Amino acid sequence: MKRSEINEIIRESDRFIRSFGFVMPPFAYWSPEEMRTRVKDDSAAIRSARLGWDITDYGQGRFDELGLFLFTVRNGQAEDLKRGTGMLYAEKIMISRENQLSPMHRHVMKAEDIINRGGAKLVLEMFNSKADGSIDEESDVVVACDGRIKCLPAGGKLALAPGESVTLMPGNWHAFWGEGGDVLIGEVSTVNDDLTDNIFREPIGRFSDVEDDVTPVHLLVSDYDKWLA
Repeated sequence: MKRSEINEIIRESDRFIRSFGFVMPPFAYWSPEEMRTRVKDDSAAIRSARLGWDITDYGQGRFDELGLFLFTVRNGQAEDLKRGTGMLYAEKIMISRENQLSPMHRHVMKAEDIINRGGAKLVLEMFNSKADGSIDEESDVVVACDGRIKCLPAGGKLALAPGESVTLMPGNWHAFWGEGGDVLIGEVSTVNDDLTDNIFREPIGRFSDVEDDVTPVHLLVSDYDKWLA
């Protein structure tokens, strides 16, 4: 993806999020220069938890068709999970555009609530995992939706209206997209590790390859190791 495209997606996404009354934390608006100057104090914690802007086309170069906007608002550490105490949770705000696919994947460790925070319908396609982690194309998928249990056939589709949510457990294969318009999505989960805890059905990457045709307006999480080293 070109940096100029990423900058515009950040601006558009911020406007969309604010239209629902959600305001990003202050560090969201730090420039790359401010992030660098604060790297030895408060921005070091942001980098460690990998908080911030995250825009991906999964390395395929078709963001409008295959992509997702994310912003990680808060996140614990993997060590907290190992100890079973401390900050065991994470939160993201995301945008799925109309008919923009977030491809089929599962998590090994992370359980997550996917919440339609506003906009159009959010549609999820879901499968269970077999013992070896591959997709189970036969067994029914049982999920919790706002305190109610729903049973879907393998590959069944669940449509969430604004305010509705679904709880996905480790091993639940899922893909999702906006139907009828763009969707503001909330994610509340156990500690998030996007470097190792995303298993995709297809051989694709989690992050975009970025061409810096202009200066970034804000750094992406995937920029931190390069720009803040």
